[in-house]
Amino acid sequence: MLENEPFHYEIDSTDRKILSLLIEDANLPFTEIAKRVFVSDGTVHGRVRKLRQMGIIRGATLDVDYSRLGWDITAFLGIYLDKSALYETVAKDLQNIPEITNMHYTTGVYSIFAKIVCRDTRHLREVLHDKIQKVAGIQRTETFISLEESVNRAVALE
Repeated sequence: MLENEPFHYEIDSTDRKILSLLIEDANLPFTEIAKRVFVSDGTVHGRVRKLRQMGIIRGATLDVDYSRLGWDITAFLGIYLDKSALYETVAKDLQNIPEITNMHYTTGVYSIFAKIVCRDTRHLREVLHDKIQKVAGIQRTETFISLEESVNRAVALE
């Protein structure tokens, strides 16, 4: 199979059960998943490999509580662009700002909606003023500081 050739594989209920367990706990050993899904370890390995090849599983991440590390500000930014045609250029520049943890190209009032994490309000001001607002193509931003995250979960597949 060529690298750019799409991988064709139909997902079934076993794949969905494996995905659900991994979404719940990405550290769950394949042996435990196999027991819960009533398949062999090899089946789990093979299914996960195929799900990765399909791009359904794109990696694994840590869920870090930044506040326990002294990063107490989570904010959301509505970013207005001079022209929506500048999105790709602006997005590429914004990806170089380490405090930006998520970024979406959106419909509605903003062209881009981003999540940033900062140590404190001074750090937030520096990131906004010295980094984000200096990106060519950004007209202005609107900042929303999160007071508390109530829900952070993946979509249940079943």
